[in-house]
Amino acid sequence: MALTFDHPGERAAADPIKLLAIREAPLSVDEVFRAVGDDASGGTTLFVGTVRNHDGGADVDGLGYSCHPSAGAELRRVAEKVVANHPVRALAAVHRVGDLKVGDIAVVVAVSCPHRAEAFEACRRLIDDLKHEVPIWKHQTFSDGTEEWVGAC
Repeated sequence: MALTFDHPGERAAADPIKLLAIREAPLSVDEVFRAVGDDASGGTTLFVGTVRNHDGGADVDGLGYSCHPSAGAELRRVAEKVVANHPVRALAAVHRVGDLKVGDIAVVVAVSCPHRAEAFEACRRLIDDLKHEVPIWKHQTFSDGTEEWVGAC
């Protein structure tokens, strides 16, 4: 019996974008993970970005994220580019805006693909492109009273 890899599960899904959002409310890792559940996927990769307590050698007290009105459309464009270039079965991405404190979840992205290497590659592309192309900006406040704006794009 010859092995065949022409199963429909080996290909990208017809409508793989399951969840895209920019929210002021706290984010749920479980919600994103559930959104990318897919029986044909052998690999699901999830990335969670949290607010760290330091940046550039300075102690961070907290930060605020704000976004341009086009951020949702740009997030969709980034997601569509990822699914066009990878065999994605399911994709989800949510980013937080508003004031966050150290330890809070700022972003959660996840991708399911037929195989783990594809899932890692697609998830990496998704978070990297989101951070570089979606107009979301970070305003950090430091323990010494200074502050800094950091542009994501």
